[in-house]
Amino acid sequence: MNAITRTERAQFDAPTVTFLLDGREVTASSTDTLIEIADREGVEIPRLCYAPGMDAVGNCRSCMVEIKGERVLAASCCRVPVKGMEVTTNSERVRKSQQLVIELLQSDMPEKEYTRHNEVDEWAVKLKVGKPRFAPRPAVAPDLSHAGIAVNLDACIQCTRCVRACRDEQVNDVIGLAFRGQHAKIVFDMDDPMGASTCVGCGECVQACPTGALMPAREVALTVPDKSVHSLCPYCGVGCQLTYHVKNDEILYVEGRDGPANHARLCVKGRYGFDYSRHPQRLTVPLIRRADAPKSGRFVMDPDNVMQIFREATWEESLSAACAGCATRTGPNLSRDSGRPKAATRKRICFKSWCDLASAATMSITARASATRRASRRSSRASVRGRSAIRSWMSRKPRS
Repeated sequence: MNAITRTERAQFDAPTVTFLLDGREVTASSTDTLIEIADREGVEIPRLCYAPGMDAVGNCRSCMVEIKGERVLAASCCRVPVKGMEVTTNSERVRKSQQLVIELLQSDMPEKEYTRHNEVDEWAVKLKVGKPRFAPRPAVAPDLSHAGIAVNLDACIQCTRCVRACRDEQVNDVIGLAFRGQHAKIVFDMDDPMGASTCVGCGECVQACPTGALMPAREVALTVPDKSVHSLCPYCGVGCQLTYHVKNDEILYVEGRDGPANHARLCVKGRYGFDYSRHPQRLTVPLIRRADAPKSGRFVMDPDNVMQIFREATWEESLSAACAGCATRTGPNLSRDSGRPKAATRKRICFKSWCDLASAATMSITARASATRRASRRSSRASVRGRSAIRSWMSRKPRS
């Protein structure tokens, strides 16, 4: 996630300060938060609402630390250091507070799992939190109205990472936190079902959710993939990097990967538009129009009966046929590059080869035409100069 937050905007040319972190002297920028400094120093602090690149809100209270001279514990995701500050992250008081927060949140977690990476459960194991002593909250009905995202608010801890991902990262502002007290909950627009809201389906909230309250539909995230393949989004030319999670040679779900163009963000096509890979109408070999199926202005294409009009061909045959067709045409539209955005990389390479061949043919024809035009212009200029010279000679007066 790469949105520039208010804290990051203040980091330019910020002075450095020296303070104590668990008894060690540390020097850091005065605008860095304590949790960021602890991460750099190898000190692990629990966190749930905090995520790098997002505005810090400090509402989960799991990252509390102790600061000498202060009566209460401080949220390390919101506090910045000052000169001479003494911060303790591993005292008994800090550990008890972190364990209590995780235990309270864990008591609200449903028995059913929605993700294989529930951060509440992971921190419970690290902090050695046992079975919760508190009663769970009332069950919440799931919202399965969206085609690509399942909403299970019984697993929501109201960390608002989804709110900030939707509002700050994708700037859609569909998700919000509504109501007060025990009635507070995540809502879409005016508390509409997600499928009926203005959600564009980018899935940024799914990638940000730490507990599985927002997950890919049909529980595909619970399936253990055989492999994870790093790739590029096959749609537009932005070059977003992503990871395909594959099982039995089929794509289960997609996650954004940190790259220079997207910084782990994806749009709806990149995250959910992968069903074409197994679509029965997908073209996997080149096709050439059959000789007994000439072109017609009344032709209507039937994708299920392609072979009535076309036949399979090799890449060499199809490229030769395309170049031969280009050679019979002239004009500025001889070669017009048009490639399918879903085409695989190897097919794009073949398409580039065709473009190179077509461009070479175009340049050859254009060069000959240009040479002819230049010769014609030179001849015309010579004729004009010659006629001018004759008229000038004839207009001269004879010598006396």
